[in-house]
Amino acid sequence: MRTISGQITKLFLITFLTITSMAVGQTSLKKVDASIYPKPEKGFKQMVIEVPHSANDSNKKIEFVIGKWMEVDTCNKHGLVGNLEKKDLKGWGYSYYDFITDGGVISTRKACFESSTVRKFVTSQPTTVRYNGKLPIVNYVPEGYDVQFKIFKAEDDVYHASEVKQK
Repeated sequence: MRTISGQITKLFLITFLTITSMAVGQTSLKKVDASIYPKPEKGFKQMVIEVPHSANDSNKKIEFVIGKWMEVDTCNKHGLVGNLEKKDLKGWGYSYYDFITDGGVISTRKACFESSTVRKFVTSQPTTVRYNGKLPIVNYVPEGYDVQFKIFKAEDDVYHASEVKQK
């Protein structure tokens, strides 16, 4: 009884270690060191998006937004006014982004009969980039702003557009 139990325990341990090492091996791909990017200018901070490398990098996209937590009314839509500039990292062939803003916020102008406010992450226009588990996405944003992102995955299904016959 003891030997069968001991063998099962050893088999479980070997299986667990094999699976764990495989998982670590998939994410231990050498990434580009973010220290090669410029230091942030005064009043700005560097925000880095790093995602794990996968076999399906080409089937994914990253959408990121720059935003700021603000107290806003609940009946209007709000957005940040700003410009996201893509810049080249000289000598490396990589790029990074600078978000330039004066802090302005645009809003719909509905009359709010209820004067309730809520703390909300007010964002700029979203930017969609190619998913790459080897390279970070580096953003420079003003102090007080943050970067949030989503990962989109394409399905394996491929669809065909229909042709419109012209008369």
